[in-house]
Amino acid sequence: MVDILIVEDNKDLSSLLSDFLRAEGYTVSCADSGEKALLLFDKYGAKLMLLDVNLPGLDGFAVCRRVREQYNTPIIILTARIGREDKLSGIILGADDYIEKPFDIDILLAKIKGIFRRRLSLDIVTDGDLTVNLADMTVTKGGKALTMTAKETELLSLLMQNKGQTMSKDMLFNRIWGADSDSEPQTLTVHIKWLREKIEPDPKNPTRILTVWGKGYRYCGQEQTP
Repeated sequence: MVDILIVEDNKDLSSLLSDFLRAEGYTVSCADSGEKALLLFDKYGAKLMLLDVNLPGLDGFAVCRRVREQYNTPIIILTARIGREDKLSGIILGADDYIEKPFDIDILLAKIKGIFRRRLSLDIVTDGDLTVNLADMTVTKGGKALTMTAKETELLSLLMQNKGQTMSKDMLFNRIWGADSDSEPQTLTVHIKWLREKIEPDPKNPTRILTVWGKGYRYCGQEQTP
């Protein structure tokens, strides 16, 4: 998963933003259309999205709407459209901020840093007696630390953050292993098995991580049953 996905059809601006953000230590990916942005986001994810409104094909508002249907990823809209109705549209659709072009890069960087600081609290996900802390890569169950690999911890956190939603195998694999060329899709199945052995009362009859046949997996939580 990259830190920031830049969705901007102006290649010069996109390149400039990428250089500034990478200099600050962020990992960055770029898309020059709404369709490409959604493909990249669905496949690899992003911790934050910088989103232009005026895009070829699917515009920024439509991208924002689509992302908000499933995820709470922070979105900063960057646009020359400064009308009141446009600003309201962006806010109503769930954008975290709306910045007018041209903008001061230092102010943008400050806003990005602020969002990442606030989002650190979301690194801790709790459900019943189970807690995942991505900040220090630990998992506890009933107050006792569980032995987890980094990928197991990331996978469990992703499932818990999307509690009640069915996540496809492709989406889960790409979000956790997409950048690792040595990994195979079967890795996901193995890691789900390992997670169940560590967090389920009866791993052979799981009640927390359920298989949705033909689709993927769904985290249901402690209090629910299949």
